[in-house]
Amino acid sequence: MKHLAKIGAIGLAVFGFSLSSYAQELLPEVRMVALNYKYLKSVTDTNAAQPVRLLERRAATYDVKNSEFYEDDAEGYFISFYIPAGQILAIYDKDGKLLRTAEKFKNVAVPKPVRDAVNEKYPKWTISQDVYLVNYTDSPGDKKIYKLVLENGNKRIRVKTNEKGEFL
Repeated sequence: MKHLAKIGAIGLAVFGFSLSSYAQELLPEVRMVALNYKYLKSVTDTNAAQPVRLLERRAATYDVKNSEFYEDDAEGYFISFYIPAGQILAIYDKDGKLLRTAEKFKNVAVPKPVRDAVNEKYPKWTISQDVYLVNYTDSPGDKKIYKLVLENGNKRIRVKTNEKGEFL
């Protein structure tokens, strides 16, 4: 009985090794390269609201060459992306590289650094409305601005901050 168990264990090990080596020969190599990685790296903010990140990812992964609008002789493309919380106007070159965006999101969750800065500077005020604006360009110098309406009773003020909570 012990001898039969040893043979079974050895057989199972040989079968497992042969199966794994067979599977490695069948699977092709896959490479993932993001054409618009600069855009994603520049605008992606882990503190940003989920709808913002969702639409920015859609703009980054949009394939101009496989769209119904693609023409070989066109120099560039203006593509709009919409969701109820916001929109992105993106400009792509003929190869599908994202050159610029103008992004606007209304009443999305304000990130913690912005909330903390508002609570520190305006302790008895609440954020009643917000607009998040992003202007991306292929060159350095992106702008990310939160325009906020603060309320305290019947008083209202408007303030602007960047994504870090620094008042502008």
